[in-house]
Amino acid sequence: MSKVQGPKSKVDEGAERIMARLAELARLSDEPEQITRTYGSPAMRCANDLVGAWMREAGMTVREDAIGNLIGCYEAARLGAKTFLLGSHLDTVRNAGAFDGPLGVILAIECVAKLNGSKTRLPFALEVIGFCDEEGVRFQTTYLGSRALAGTLTEADLQRVDENGVSLADAMRQFGGAPEKISAAQCHPNKLLGYAEVHIEQGPVLEQAHHAVGVVTAIAGQSRAKICFTGQAGHAGTTPMKVRRDALCAAAFFISVVEGHGKYDDTGLVVTVGQIHVAPGASNVIPGEAELTLDVRHQSDSRRQEAVQFLQGSAENIGRQRGIFVKWQLVQETASVPCDSELTALLKCAAQKHQSEVIELPSGAGHDAAVLGKITPAVMLFVQCRDGLSHHPDESARAEDVTVALDVMHDFLQLLAERHA
Repeated sequence: MSKVQGPKSKVDEGAERIMARLAELARLSDEPEQITRTYGSPAMRCANDLVGAWMREAGMTVREDAIGNLIGCYEAARLGAKTFLLGSHLDTVRNAGAFDGPLGVILAIECVAKLNGSKTRLPFALEVIGFCDEEGVRFQTTYLGSRALAGTLTEADLQRVDENGVSLADAMRQFGGAPEKISAAQCHPNKLLGYAEVHIEQGPVLEQAHHAVGVVTAIAGQSRAKICFTGQAGHAGTTPMKVRRDALCAAAFFISVVEGHGKYDDTGLVVTVGQIHVAPGASNVIPGEAELTLDVRHQSDSRRQEAVQFLQGSAENIGRQRGIFVKWQLVQETASVPCDSELTALLKCAAQKHQSEVIELPSGAGHDAAVLGKITPAVMLFVQCRDGLSHHPDESARAEDVTVALDVMHDFLQLLAERHA
């Protein structure tokens, strides 16, 4: 299990409660001895019930929408006011850490608890959202929860099936939701002021700078491709080297090009070959086919698309030189989402009250803020994580840094309230 205890110096009671709750939530898992919570699972039901109880304790009314997003509402000082959203996701990848997602939900609850404890109402309502699916593990598509809120979940999405043949629509019903009412889950932009998400950085920048928090400038755009190199399988002992059409060797050369293109780019480009499948897959047979995945990310869409075009051209050149047929399939393309400049300036101002220098940095990972940012102004605060590690059981953040993040978010809400008084 993830280590969720940090040193106790400069740690306030609210941060201690956040750390304890993260540890408690981490015990709710689909699989023994590790943290795994997928959409609609028994562990996710327990998570919604537990976090919902914490929301009520903080002074919120609680409901679940048609897909199963958990929503706690803290009413405004006046009727008819707009709503500001806070939150993150409660699902995880397989064999996850305790912080990715839940930190943003539980810290938001603590922000509301602090307001409720001082009997403070803001000139806007607050809704804390625990999104039911961001990672996309069960149905192999991300942001199901936030897309329902944004109104971009489609009928085709509802018909997606998991590895057991269960459709998303049926999984929603089993979880207590209602696919026929999915349109009611949509949040209309004219009723919203914005969205803020606190998340561990999932990278090393803040730790290297010895900063507790940083302000996010943009969520990187992403292109995913599947590339298949098809050559000719043959006997490993009798086929001369000079006449071979080895698909795996072509793929290996392409992988080295991918790595080099990323390493020598100084603009923040990241490129990854994450999967490779070789056929026939026998030790004494020349590989006739090699299929791999490519992930390209950058905060500038033009730079990302430029990299994709270069790499596609490189793959095709490698194929021509080696007598290999190359099939390039673009599987997914997501545009970069810049964080709102006004909210970011306000968040940075709040952060400067607790940290003399505040780094602004892009996020290479996707977040629910990328979806919400298309319907309302969105902002993100990163919290330092140990060794930049995430999607791993050893994922960890220090309690001192969580304390800073909590203070920053409290001050951010106060600054926002002054602006809308």
